[in-house]
Amino acid sequence: MPLKTICLLIRTSAILLLVSGCGQNDLSNNSASSESASTTVDKPHVALIMKSLANEFFSTMAEGAKQHQEEHADLYELTVNGIKDERDLSRQAALVDEMVATGADAIVIAPADSKALIPVLRRAQKAGVVVVNIDNRLDAETLEKENLRVPFVGPDNRAGAQKVGDHLAAQLKEGDEVVILEGIRTSFNGQQRLLGFEDAMNAGMKIVDSQSAQWEMSQANTIASALLSEHPEIKAILACNDNMALGAIAAVKGAGRTDEVYVVGFDNISAVQEAIREGKILATADQHGDELAIFGIQTALTLLESPQETSADRETPVDLITLDQLQ
Repeated sequence: MPLKTICLLIRTSAILLLVSGCGQNDLSNNSASSESASTTVDKPHVALIMKSLANEFFSTMAEGAKQHQEEHADLYELTVNGIKDERDLSRQAALVDEMVATGADAIVIAPADSKALIPVLRRAQKAGVVVVNIDNRLDAETLEKENLRVPFVGPDNRAGAQKVGDHLAAQLKEGDEVVILEGIRTSFNGQQRLLGFEDAMNAGMKIVDSQSAQWEMSQANTIASALLSEHPEIKAILACNDNMALGAIAAVKGAGRTDEVYVVGFDNISAVQEAIREGKILATADQHGDELAIFGIQTALTLLESPQETSADRETPVDLITLDQLQ
């Protein structure tokens, strides 16, 4: 048995004894015993690696994870990392290597690309690190080729996007023209949201164009402006994340069509909530970013407690958000 695995078994056994001794509901009331235990127990170190922290969705995710760790500080340590640009795959891969080098016991990652991060995650697993995939699912075919098993914790993006698209379709007429702003095309969640929007628009709407804006607000604004000019009969813009939805509403305003073109998004960030209240965006989807990383951390801790077990995927909630839900 690898030395790292033996150490993990010793550490997690000690943590389990601590929890069973004080009771789960009494952890916060036994600070003295927890502090004493923390001096003798080497707590597992979990590294959370996300995409761009400039995106409110991921900053919310980070804050949720930090709060959870503070409430369970006697059980594990946490390091939070993110990249500046959604497309900076090399930096995200470097973060994985850095976390392995600094002794992380588990890595919970929202990969910027569904295929490109698999080689570095394979290296992490071979080094004895538990890897959990959240938010954007790693490519199943590539994982199979690499003979890797990485549990996925996250929502059904296709179903979430279809909920949003169905709500939009109820406002449209058969034959109405719509366009889609896609995310990064190599990202599984972007692919699934595109499919969900397409499923909903198959109710009779006409998708006249679909282009990638790379998850970015400024690119979405530029592309949406061009699409509005090229297709003057557009009745709706479906954006695969909220950042792009914000770029789209700016384009709609610039074209003088605020009351004519519906915009929908995905993520439920605060700026989009406000835009929904103001009537600028029709709907979005909430995949509960503040809890998503927590679900991933919980899965990682379970695997650290039982290294011989294989954790199953965990589907997390995704809900339609409209003005009714925000009132």
